[in-house]
Amino acid sequence: MQTKNIMIVGVGGQGSLLASKLLGRLLLTKGYDIKVSEVHGMSQRGGSVVTYVRFGDKVYSPIIDRGEADFIVSFELLEAARYTEYLRPEGRIITNTQQINPMPVITGAATYPEALVEKMQNAEISIDAIDALALAEEAGSAKAVNLVLLGRLSKYFDFSEDEWMEAIEKSVPAKFLELNKKAFRLGAKN
Repeated sequence: MQTKNIMIVGVGGQGSLLASKLLGRLLLTKGYDIKVSEVHGMSQRGGSVVTYVRFGDKVYSPIIDRGEADFIVSFELLEAARYTEYLRPEGRIITNTQQINPMPVITGAATYPEALVEKMQNAEISIDAIDALALAEEAGSAKAVNLVLLGRLSKYFDFSEDEWMEAIEKSVPAKFLELNKKAFRLGAKN
């Protein structure tokens, strides 16, 4: 199998690292060679966080270069726009429509760009945009955006729900398990 590349991008504290570890666990159980690489920006200060997940028959490097991502899973809209150059021409962005103001916007030095989904669509980027925050809150916690987005990503893979649930069970603390399963299912069905 040709190597597949998934970038998970977001803002520090949104759970992108858990999402990448859960995804890596699932892919490992399916017998793929996988590489997961975490790139921390100013994650403790609300800065950009990027994780690469690569899988296939044999993966030699953990890094995804520009034009190589099959999927970009974005926890925040501006982060989706920031990494579009990493997407393959036939790739897809799965993004939360939530907007989190970066420091230049907070300080008044810049404004948050308008109509980002439309701009990406006009650039012929395949984008699947959902209000993952609302679905996470429906599941019981705003912190479950990561599982909502993984649920949405699951629609593009042939793995069964049971396989996803097993990976969730092995990755999430027991006291948050049902909430995270619900968030995953909401992302998968909406």
